[in-house]
Amino acid sequence: MEQLDGRHRTLGNMRLLLVIVALLIAWWAVYRHDISAWWLLLPAAAFIAVATYHAAILRKKSLAERAVDVYRKGLARIEDRWIGNGQQAPRPDATTSLYATDLDLFGAGSLFELLSQARTCMGEDTLAHWLLSPSPVSEIIERHAAVSELRSRLDLREDMAILGENGQKLKTGVHPKALLQWAEQPTQLKQQNLRWAALLLALLAIAGAIVWGETGIKTPFLLVLVVEVFIAFSLKERLNKVFAGTDRALADLELLSSLLARLEREPFTSPRLLLLKQELASHAIPGSKAIAHLKTIVQYIDSRDNLFMRLLDKPLMYSVQVAFAAEAWRRAHGKAVSSWLNAVGEMEALLSIAAYSYEHPADPFPEFVEGPPSFYAEELGHPLIPIAKCVRNTVSISGKTRALLISGSNMSGKSTLMRAVGINTVLAMAGAPVRAQRLQLTPLHVAASILVNDSLQEGSSRFYAEITRLRHICDLAGQRPPVLFLLDELLQGTNSKDRLIGAEAVVSELIDNGAIGIISTHDLALTDMQRSGEGRLQNMHLQDEIEDGKMKFDFKLRDGVVTKSNGVELMRLIGLKV
Repeated sequence: MEQLDGRHRTLGNMRLLLVIVALLIAWWAVYRHDISAWWLLLPAAAFIAVATYHAAILRKKSLAERAVDVYRKGLARIEDRWIGNGQQAPRPDATTSLYATDLDLFGAGSLFELLSQARTCMGEDTLAHWLLSPSPVSEIIERHAAVSELRSRLDLREDMAILGENGQKLKTGVHPKALLQWAEQPTQLKQQNLRWAALLLALLAIAGAIVWGETGIKTPFLLVLVVEVFIAFSLKERLNKVFAGTDRALADLELLSSLLARLEREPFTSPRLLLLKQELASHAIPGSKAIAHLKTIVQYIDSRDNLFMRLLDKPLMYSVQVAFAAEAWRRAHGKAVSSWLNAVGEMEALLSIAAYSYEHPADPFPEFVEGPPSFYAEELGHPLIPIAKCVRNTVSISGKTRALLISGSNMSGKSTLMRAVGINTVLAMAGAPVRAQRLQLTPLHVAASILVNDSLQEGSSRFYAEITRLRHICDLAGQRPPVLFLLDELLQGTNSKDRLIGAEAVVSELIDNGAIGIISTHDLALTDMQRSGEGRLQNMHLQDEIEDGKMKFDFKLRDGVVTKSNGVELMRLIGLKV
């Protein structure tokens, strides 16, 4: 980096020196007449050469700065300092999820912020979709093979992270919906003879302008111009449709072309990666070259706003010819755009998971088993908690046991344990490594009621919001894959009698429909639920100790019902007289 900075300063000084030399030569030629003005070509040629080399150095410097930023963020993730360095924006597609908010999938300090290294909206959308929707096991196994192959491809991940126009910030670019809509819209200019007529009229206008300039006769030029204006006016509506939305749809094409070109050069061996690479070509033409051609057309479209081109637009039939060029590109490649975007998006999602796997080598892939719904994890931890602070537990919901009822006092870690189970299941069903020594499970769909709040806008209480969520979870339980339910402080918004009756009914319905899960409570009355009996419900607990006037938690899961509570002690510790 220091070497590039030095070259940058040296070349800047050389350019300034060459300008001074050119001014001296010009002054000498004009006022002293001892030297020919042709000598100005020497500093001019040198300036062009130095400027060209300087531009290349500036690009290298920009790429080096981006690479430094990429590796700095990577070290931050490894050292658990990553919050605030990634994508923290909320996602509209997560609002209807039965677990996204409960498990901190999106937003500040979220799983998505930790995982995503995508440069495009397609990559972010693909990764988000994998986190929000459990995938078939066959696809997950393919992703495991792809991630294993990509894990050590540091150069590929670095290139994908820093590519783009010089000076462009490391931001998410390319708008897939707008680009796809533009690429696949119906053809507006179907009369190909008009394209050649426009070219002929432009040549006749140039010839007419030459005749006007040489002879003073302007009639030929004006006649041609009248015909051109008539044709352009008749095509105005169709031209507007061709150019409509191109400012957004065709933005960041340099980034897309660069990413495509880099992926096209990379050799792959795993089946999924080979298939994705095949999708990057259209009619045997590499997608990168097709997008680069489209970028050139976009430059022509943008140049229509130039004052000089506005004056020449009608005589040269410029807008008409550019519109025909855009239509020709759409006919040739429009149907391939969808496969290009999907391939880039999936590749970026796989690279994001591969980077996570590389940075957390102790996290294994989960093992999928057949049979009744089950979840077995050894040394399970929460991936969003720093490793030094993370307490791990072994969790088993298998065999005759269909649900765990975890009791414990306030702040004992019940919710965190449930979130650890849920978020690792989400990672497993997305094809990613998990934070555990070992995780063995059947395909599962997470459904949680952990963070349920009232709504002033909808006029609903917390209790009503919770039972509505429970209704959705029960409805999902009858579908495939089976549900893994996570119910925190179940039905705490009602009296103890109704709570026990309702909790027994809900848990019984879920288990009867093939679901497995975890219920947490600090209300010991719920540990006496009978309707889910026959050994299907196993009591577990987390406990605490008070030492020297302070609450101590070890966050370790134990068998049986908790034998004490800390509510009164907590109130006393903060000064309440109870």
